Amino acid sequence: MSDITFAPRAPDQEISGESLLTRLVLIACALVFLGLFLFLPLISVFAEAFKRGWEAYLAALADPDAASAIWLTLYVAAIAVPFNIIVGVAAAWAVAKFEFKGKSLLVSLIDLPFSVSPVVAGLSYMLLFGAQGYFGPWLKAHDLAIVFAVPGIVIATIFVTFPFVARELIPHMQALGTDDEEAALTLGASAWRTFFTITLPNVKWSLLYGVLLCNARAMGEFGAVAVVSGKIRGVTTTIPTQIEILYNEYNGAAAFALASLLAALALVTLVLKTFLEWRYADAIAASTHR
Repeated sequence: MSDITFAPRAPDQEISGESLLTRLVLIACALVFLGLFLFLPLISVFAEAFKRGWEAYLAALADPDAASAIWLTLYVAAIAVPFNIIVGVAAAWAVAKFEFKGKSLLVSLIDLPFSVSPVVAGLSYMLLFGAQGYFGPWLKAHDLAIVFAVPGIVIATIFVTFPFVARELIPHMQALGTDDEEAALTLGASAWRTFFTITLPNVKWSLLYGVLLCNARAMGEFGAVAVVSGKIRGVTTTIPTQIEILYNEYNGAAAFALASLLAALALVTLVLKTFLEWRYADAIAASTHR
């Protein structure tokens, strides 16, 4: 058999075959795109927010309507995120650890908010709970308000943020398999103890990653909330809807002051997301080499 020899690889070429020039061009295009569509908008938001100085910035945030919008945003997120943690963990546990009829349907329902426009979701809640909706007369007779009130904002936010926790947990739980849980049950551990001592610690990083994305979306949601809230100033306005109101009134300084809060949240989310992706990747790699 004849010897097989390989030509030496040029130092400026990777195995994929792209030259150094090609890689530099691709990297430059990516950096230009990020600069134009990510960094410049963020810089402009903060520049406009602080254009009139710190006193004007703090005064804009201390305005009663702005303070109400900030509080309502935090309040809604404080309800929606824990709810989606509980339901998302339960749904992911059921999908990843058990086989049952309707499993594919459950997965499709989990993904439903990704495929439905938030505005359409808001309109559907209006159809159900509005004054002319299916349950509107009954709600009015019992002096209950869903739309144009805080409950409607909470329901809409829960809907649009529901998939994030479950969708991060399902692939991780599936990669882990059921060997550890089966061993614990064989040794006499209860189902709840198995969950809290084995299943949950094993998926903690993917859970935190899903919670991070869920919270960021909850605080920044606009479409569904704008429909069901009615945008009643000081009552049902969240930060995104209050920004729209201020901008439409040509109060740019106050609008950008509030927008800087969401921009800061986005930057913090980006940093935490990068860290959690790193830990999440390590957890997946560890689970696949067990």
